[in-house]
Amino acid sequence: MSSRSSSDTGTGAARPRQILLLGGTTEAAALEPLLDGHPRLHATVSLAGRTRRPAPSRLPRRTGGFGGADGLAAWLRDHAIDAVVDATHPFAWQISANAVAATRRAGVPLARLTRPPWQAGPGDHWLRVPDLEAAARALPGLGRRVLITTGRQHLEAFEAAPELDYVIRTIDLPEPPPALPRVTWLRARGPFSLADEHRLLETHAIDVLVTKDSGGEATAPKLQAARERGIPVVMVDRPPDAPGVPRFHAPQATLEWLEDLARVHRDSADST
Repeated sequence: MSSRSSSDTGTGAARPRQILLLGGTTEAAALEPLLDGHPRLHATVSLAGRTRRPAPSRLPRRTGGFGGADGLAAWLRDHAIDAVVDATHPFAWQISANAVAATRRAGVPLARLTRPPWQAGPGDHWLRVPDLEAAARALPGLGRRVLITTGRQHLEAFEAAPELDYVIRTIDLPEPPPALPRVTWLRARGPFSLADEHRLLETHAIDVLVTKDSGGEATAPKLQAARERGIPVVMVDRPPDAPGVPRFHAPQATLEWLEDLARVHRDSADST
């Protein structure tokens, strides 16, 4: 627990616990309604700012970076934050690492809310690789027309295979775009239905799909469509979670963790 003062507000009731939710994902959006109006938890949502038009939220919101782990630790202290929930994308490894370091420095509990990784099933033809560079190296032997759904960052890795035809689907265009001689850009925001994904694979005559192991149901239809069409998938493995940080796959379980922290604080205050 935080080492900051846990004194009452002077009205006879302990102040609401201040929560920082590192958001921007489906999981974070599902947790937000559970925190909205909660009598013992007051949450602020932090977004990295990479998506230009984020979904609306009823909770207070801040956008942009903190200035690394030191800046985040200072922000936690300055805003008397009692707990942090890291619900960022499974591949947002830098902010997750900063969250671990900052909460340890500030003495603030941290939990991870993340979707479970995908598992290959019967009929899947997956090649797991550690990063986008390895994905690019694997492509020439798998097909010529490539669908990439890894987001708009670090796409320059595919410049290592310029002879291929790329279809790249992102919410926003990368700035600058990768130097690829043959690329079709698709700007779209999911979720996409199975029919949508079949149509995309057929329309662009896709031979191979490159995606990140983001997990979850919202973006899984592309994997089912690839399976049903016999298309191989190059799956980029997610970075591992930090040891010692509680990990939840359900927003309700995360809320219960936060409520337990608030309950411990209340019981501690009542005993003094």
